Amino acid sequence: MASDILDRLMEQLHQRARELPDGSYTTKLIRGGIPKMGSKILEEALEVIESARETGDEGREHMVREACDVLYHLWVLLATKEIHVDDLRRELQRREGTSGIVEKQNREAKS
Repeated sequence: MASDILDRLMEQLHQRARELPDGSYTTKLIRGGIPKMGSKILEEALEVIESARETGDEGREHMVREACDVLYHLWVLLATKEIHVDDLRRELQRREGTSGIVEKQNREAKS
């Protein structure tokens, strides 16, 4: 089993997506399809933005919790599409050192 928590989480979500165990919140999300998973990602993203307005250590800790919720819900969707954390790493490595503006222009040019 992978030693990094992010690797372990992704591995577990892929397993849940394959097996769909009863009583699992992940299974419930997956069975709800893209509309359910997408609405949860949007909901959690909004909560991250709202928590960013909070100050001090409590605000920071709240934002960390909300960011983890976004990651979890996004990764559930990724697992249903058989996308692994290494796929994300490769894409981020490909983009490393490239301006975000240039990256976006390159994608638009390919469209």
